[in-house]
Amino acid sequence: MSIKSLLNENQDVDRAVQLIGLGARMAVLESETGLSHERLLRLYREVSGQSPSKGQLPYSTDWFVSWQPNIHSSLFLNIYSNLDKACDIEQIDLITTAWQLYRSDVEVLGVEAMLSITRAWRLVKFVDANMLRLTPCTQCGGHFVTHTHEYGDGFKPFVCGLCEPPARAGKSRRSGAIH
Repeated sequence: MSIKSLLNENQDVDRAVQLIGLGARMAVLESETGLSHERLLRLYREVSGQSPSKGQLPYSTDWFVSWQPNIHSSLFLNIYSNLDKACDIEQIDLITTAWQLYRSDVEVLGVEAMLSITRAWRLVKFVDANMLRLTPCTQCGGHFVTHTHEYGDGFKPFVCGLCEPPARAGKSRRSGAIH
């Protein structure tokens, strides 16, 4: 029989409110808090004024390694990795802090953030599962998100999408595009 702590429950509510405010999906809230699904639904409606989005979370590593999302994902994951080395806080708090820094960085550049808090959370889970990792570019030395077993030791050398952009790179008017 476990005893519920009011302090832990309050921390979960605070964390859920913060995540909802950042646009997190229900799967993130359920995974990162100890609150029931029904309670999270009520909290979501109260905080956001609407019901949460329905449907599955994106579950493909390929999105993170495609050209433009890779630049955004790599920026976030580098921020996250550096914070992880410098701070001793819970992983979800580290993710939210890194994502807020990522978002402010892209806003300064005048670019719309392509990486949602939910995708950032999923990216960290893929890295933890050893499906994705940061790989140094052999030309510029920057670290970019790649599939774990595609580049690196004994594999082909990696050149990032900034050093060798794809042929149609920058031609799009999509949000998040680099001008």
